[in-house]
Amino acid sequence: MKTKIYQQILSELPHFWTDYYLTNLSQTAAMIYQTLPGLNWVGFYLKNGDQLRLGPYQGKPACMDIQMGRGVCGTSAKLRQTLIVPDVHQFIDHIACDSASNSEIVIPMIYQGQLLGVLDLDSPHLNHFDYVDAQNLQVLVSDMLKKSILPSA
Repeated sequence: MKTKIYQQILSELPHFWTDYYLTNLSQTAAMIYQTLPGLNWVGFYLKNGDQLRLGPYQGKPACMDIQMGRGVCGTSAKLRQTLIVPDVHQFIDHIACDSASNSEIVIPMIYQGQLLGVLDLDSPHLNHFDYVDAQNLQVLVSDMLKKSILPSA
């Protein structure tokens, strides 16, 4: 079922993209949040110097700035690797923006070797994210970056 949902997102979302990156980030966050079940937050943190700054998102108000290497987002950005965290309460240095979040997946946005930011999804359910999520979200981020590049970080 999850694979079919991702197929739907990957086929429909490009119709909502333009050549403007903020529109694409906003549309992507909204589509994921409204389509994937079991989420309580979806959004982007964009590289801003030596930190990540909150970008377009769906969900409760969130942390505004995250230092590189801090929390799941900062660690994913620093390592430039997708991180799947089955239980955020077991992740050393987890930053709790929403106490309802129990699991998380973060996908770094890298274009031509440059880190531009991360896509962050949270769920109130433990063990909510897996390889299917990682694989499809990485394709989604890659497709979005091909459509419109974020300003240099």
